[in-house]
Amino acid sequence: MWIWLALGSALLLGVYDIAKKYALKNNGVYYVLLAATAITTLLLCPFLAAGPPKYHLQLLLKAVLVTISWTAGMIALRLLPITTVSTFKASRPMFVVIFSILLFGERLNLWQWIGVAAVLAALWLLGAASGKEGFKFGSSKGFNALIISVMAGVASALWDKHIIAGFSFGTPLGGVYAALPENLTVPLFVQSWTNFYISIFLAVIVIAKALREGRDRERFRWDWTLPLIALLITGADALYFIAINQEGSLLSVISLVRRFSVIVTFVLGALLFKEQKIKGKSIALACMVAGIALLMIGSL
Repeated sequence: MWIWLALGSALLLGVYDIAKKYALKNNGVYYVLLAATAITTLLLCPFLAAGPPKYHLQLLLKAVLVTISWTAGMIALRLLPITTVSTFKASRPMFVVIFSILLFGERLNLWQWIGVAAVLAALWLLGAASGKEGFKFGSSKGFNALIISVMAGVASALWDKHIIAGFSFGTPLGGVYAALPENLTVPLFVQSWTNFYISIFLAVIVIAKALREGRDRERFRWDWTLPLIALLITGADALYFIAINQEGSLLSVISLVRRFSVIVTFVLGALLFKEQKIKGKSIALACMVAGIALLMIGSL
């Protein structure tokens, strides 16, 4: 069951990235993130039940990591072609696997080593294709933001693995939770409070930025892609949190499956935004998908 939840999350994430690219045409990075996250928080506010202070401190750190990842990712999305961003972000499972080895003592098998090699080759191919468009690793603000986004996302995934398994409520939370299956309690608690804290962080950033810029600040323009973004990420995250809370679920496999959202984003991005150098990026994407598949096989 959890593998199908992960696949559903991947599909929603693919469309989510397309919606974000469209939203950036009318608003700045922080406005898009704040509006979408605030709407998500409103959708999830019935699940904002009280919990142990320790859990809230852990979710605050998660919110910081996610805020960094989302902000850097949106900056990269504004500066780079979406086909480049989506392909590069698909490398995240490789870093999750590598850091799982370093932090949790996991070991790579032959399939996983081949998968890592394929992902590294895909990143090299992507760099070559992007260089023809004038974007180079290390010298492009967009790529630097993309690297920060991926690393913060990896840290968030590893933090999830560390904390969520330890979440349990000796006293029932009550409210809407009373009518829900027990296995939904932790996912909805984590998702609702994480989005709430992210909204607070983004609101502070937007206010501070507006005060600093004064009359020269960017103006917010309502866009119907904003609630669409909120609905898509709410659905994708809900499926993700439910999946990792299923008995027998494997975070490494779920992280890998969710990266297949890159195919949806790449194809739709190429068609809708008519981006260039698609052939070279397609080869990089194929290599990336092969690497992800090998990492998945090795993790089963």
